[in-house]
Amino acid sequence: MTSRYDFRGKTALITGASSGIGRAFAFALAREGAKLLLVARSHDTLSELTAELRRDYACDADFLTADLSTSGAVDAIAAYLNASGKVVDVLVNNAGFAAYGRFEEVPLSRQRDEVLVNCMAPVALTHLVLPGMLKKSDGVILNVASTAALQPDPYMAVYGATKAFLLSFSEAVWAENRHRGVRVIAVCPGATQTGFFDVVGAQEAAVGSPMPIATVIRDAFWALDRNRSHRVVGMKNRLLANLPRLLSRQGAARLVEKILRPRQGKELATGHAIGQVPPR
Repeated sequence: MTSRYDFRGKTALITGASSGIGRAFAFALAREGAKLLLVARSHDTLSELTAELRRDYACDADFLTADLSTSGAVDAIAAYLNASGKVVDVLVNNAGFAAYGRFEEVPLSRQRDEVLVNCMAPVALTHLVLPGMLKKSDGVILNVASTAALQPDPYMAVYGATKAFLLSFSEAVWAENRHRGVRVIAVCPGATQTGFFDVVGAQEAAVGSPMPIATVIRDAFWALDRNRSHRVVGMKNRLLANLPRLLSRQGAARLVEKILRPRQGKELATGHAIGQVPPR
């Protein structure tokens, strides 16, 4: 039997907290009475956000500037936690980015960073905080995946693969810990109102009308309270999630390639965005 998770007084570490879904989680958790440690690359934005949360919610909030594509980022977070005496009760692995373009045209260095931010950082941070949660038989690990995890994503091949990794990883860690007091969930939103596609420069990569960020937060909390291993956000997305069951894997890949193919007469973009936010 699961129950409403009580965030009051819990310390929540949120990556990619400076904008979009990460920022929304910061406000939602502040309203729930959590203490916040916000992580992102933008020092000035994080500083302003932290001040706003302290002012509007009398929230115990702090921030740490870190680039999760660098090798020492998680070590720096660990050192900060040790020095401050903070113990993470809630981990929101939200930072992520996508590169749009033909696989061979997207710089390999960009795709390597994509794997580091979208996959390695959540694994390392989960490994860092999970033992402390298990000692108390209490904790939350919430991974922001994407509907891109549910099928191959031509023109965003590495992005889709990283989100599939994050979904599988989340479900496995959920299964290991579901009776040990730690809730683990992968949230899979579709296109979301974050400005992501404006930055990437590929509106064709957004499938369907973007949903409000508030819907993602609401669904995440709903599924968390029920100790679900994952949650696909939005009824249409949940229906589309069954597509690979109806088609062959090759058929699903061909269909998605047509959907994500660059519009006629447009140069194929290889843009990227870093922060909150799975586009799909």
